[in-house]
Amino acid sequence: MLTMFVTASNIWVNGSTRNFLYDEVNTVPKTEVAMVLGTSRTLPGGRKNLFFEYRIRAAVDLFKAGKINRVVVSGDNSQKNYNEPSMMKEELVRLGVPECKITCDFAGLRTFDSILRMKKVFGQNKFIVISQKFHNQRAVFIARKHGMDVIGFNAKDVEGTNGLKTHIREYFARARAVIDLYVWPAKAKFLGKMEELGDCY
Repeated sequence: MLTMFVTASNIWVNGSTRNFLYDEVNTVPKTEVAMVLGTSRTLPGGRKNLFFEYRIRAAVDLFKAGKINRVVVSGDNSQKNYNEPSMMKEELVRLGVPECKITCDFAGLRTFDSILRMKKVFGQNKFIVISQKFHNQRAVFIARKHGMDVIGFNAKDVEGTNGLKTHIREYFARARAVIDLYVWPAKAKFLGKMEELGDCY
């Protein structure tokens, strides 16, 4: 029964988001805001995390092509010495995105929270979510269930054994998303007062 539920959840997420994902910069509709979903800059042992690198590169490509104007970096900052949003912001600035165009969401503890906070904290109902395709599928699924006009831009995926663990974890995360949305409705852990996105004036 559990296997059937997880499999059905994956089929549902994949099928319902098929028309809202983009792979090429030139085909993405121009949208004011994009959100980059968080991950660590490095892997255990200090190796470079390609998931991080490819997401940042995708955001920079969209910005430089004029497809987006502002960026939210959303991730985990639940520990004093671990700060995904700051890592992402630092790299975006290094690659040419103006600091004033970047807003950090420090309470994106999981994808569900990042999506809901975009609407309830940052007031954004229409934006592009940037991550790998498998991750974007779940993010867009969550967003559209909450009435948000969200599309995904697929960063390059990580091939081979380097990405295997993440892909396996994602398979079960789809089932968790379905439960959060349709069985026991979940809420973001932290919300708080509304915040304005950064911009250059």
